[in-house]
Amino acid sequence: MSRPARARIDLAAIRHNYLHAKSCAPSARAWAVVKADAYGHGAVAVARALAPVADGFAVAFLEEALELRESGVEGPILLLEGVFAPDELAAVDRAGLDMVVHAEHQLEWIAAARPERPFGCWLKVDSGMHRVGFAPPEVAAALARLRDCPQVGRLRAISHLARADEPGESYSAHQLAAFDGAVAGVVPASLANSAAVLDLPAAHRDWVRPGIMLYGVSPFDTAHPNAAALRPAMTLESALIAIRTLPAGEPVGYGGRFVCRRPSRIGVVAIGYADGYPRHAPDGVAVMVRGRRAPLAGRVSMDMITVDLTDLPEAVVGDRVELWGARIDAGALARASDTIAYQLFTNLKRVRVEHQR
Repeated sequence: MSRPARARIDLAAIRHNYLHAKSCAPSARAWAVVKADAYGHGAVAVARALAPVADGFAVAFLEEALELRESGVEGPILLLEGVFAPDELAAVDRAGLDMVVHAEHQLEWIAAARPERPFGCWLKVDSGMHRVGFAPPEVAAALARLRDCPQVGRLRAISHLARADEPGESYSAHQLAAFDGAVAGVVPASLANSAAVLDLPAAHRDWVRPGIMLYGVSPFDTAHPNAAALRPAMTLESALIAIRTLPAGEPVGYGGRFVCRRPSRIGVVAIGYADGYPRHAPDGVAVMVRGRRAPLAGRVSMDMITVDLTDLPEAVVGDRVELWGARIDAGALARASDTIAYQLFTNLKRVRVEHQR
């Protein structure tokens, strides 16, 4: 019998979440963001499931895009980081990819290229994120260079919002103003990540970029009405592999962080931080056993966690355990563990992944 840890991916939920993004921004087209192996959900399977409804797919870099093309995905694909070397432009041309252009050296590479067809380019505007992109005073000249470049066909502008997941925060309005002042509406635009799709209609523009919301997690720390319709796409589960009965006063796990306050039944689950379960999860965060919540009891180990089953006397070895999914919110677990659901999903490994349509 193989180790019982597995991640079940509900592709129908991802399609639902994509269509919800479209309903929140009905006048915009939507890039389905499937970078980082679709946030750990399986980029090829997710893209194939979304292909009938998606306007296009956004990935981080060339290898991620080529994996989709080689699997038969034919829709538009956008490289969010652009290219890292001029020789990548030949593959961009062959695969018919769009690319972000965020730096002067990329402009020079494009101008020197000899593609069979003009490139689709998205000029990155640094509206305030301050990672990559052209500063607003540089944008007009960069747009003009691309517009005059015979190697460029479709030309659009793109930026990224740094604090859209904080509803009511004024910095997003500052970024929108900086973007509009630089671009002046002369090209189609994309600004909205998941948080802006759900909460900031002024950022929707021509294309939106739903990412974490595709996978059923709200980008907000508190409840938001537009996030209520999201359906969790991943259920991470394993099973009880042992149950110990301990007297009051006995410690459990590394460092003895958890001490039994009463005679206790301690269950051992085959999952750990080497699989992607957060090492810093505190005592008391819940897992689901037989439809009931059971609290973590002791530090997360590399391969196992321990949970308090004292109030679940019916639990037995072999019972399935949900670590996150429809009943255990991944976002809440991440916040309790001082991380984010993005990291939980993308750190997932050593577990079987099963895609369900």
